[in-house]
Amino acid sequence: MESNIVEGRNAVIEALRAGRPVEKLYVLDGSKDGAVMTIKREARKAGIDIEYVDKIRLDRMSETGHHQGVIAKTAAYHYAEMDDLFDKAKSRQEDPFFIILDNIEDPHNLGAILRTANVCGAHGLIIPKDRAAGLTAVVAKASAGAINYTPVVKVTNLTAAMEELKKKGLWIVGADMDGEPMTSLNLKGPIAVVIGAEGSGIGRLVRQNCDMIASIPVRGEIDSLNASVAAGVLCYEIVRQRG
Repeated sequence: MESNIVEGRNAVIEALRAGRPVEKLYVLDGSKDGAVMTIKREARKAGIDIEYVDKIRLDRMSETGHHQGVIAKTAAYHYAEMDDLFDKAKSRQEDPFFIILDNIEDPHNLGAILRTANVCGAHGLIIPKDRAAGLTAVVAKASAGAINYTPVVKVTNLTAAMEELKKKGLWIVGADMDGEPMTSLNLKGPIAVVIGAEGSGIGRLVRQNCDMIASIPVRGEIDSLNASVAAGVLCYEIVRQRG
């Protein structure tokens, strides 16, 4: 696995023009350098987030000490296409079973969910471009190797992706403590499960685009689970119903 930090003007320009998946671009605040301006223009064309930071922040991020005012954070692993998830389900002769993540920014949670997805037989994950952890080295480590087997798709618009899945015959079930008990719902057939961040849960528009909302029964004094644990519980209810 290669480093997920690319630094220096020429190296960053080459990474952008080669189509290497860039998560975020960090640029020295106030820089007017011509090469940096070119990098910013290329990043905007590719829809890449740009964060303006001071030299101290860049120095801390740098692995070489020669960042030249610009650092790109790239994906440690390549992202899949939506068709790859369907192809995986087809190759196993199974109904599609996907996990959609909304606002999961903790890389450890993403890695743990990847691990759960692989063990329970999900065909892949779908994550949004913004406000989400990407496929970094931390995620790879937390996934315990699952990142090598379970494809991850990154989409620009989560609700639009959900609509496309519905058109292809999938039911979308969101996880929320205000929903129907998961054991009372029919979770068989082609399905995608939406997991939101601990505390904030799934977003309003994402929730509105779900076909049903499932809750996990709780018996204790607190009423929420860590996102990766909630994903595991709900996914295994799907596994149970599928037999």
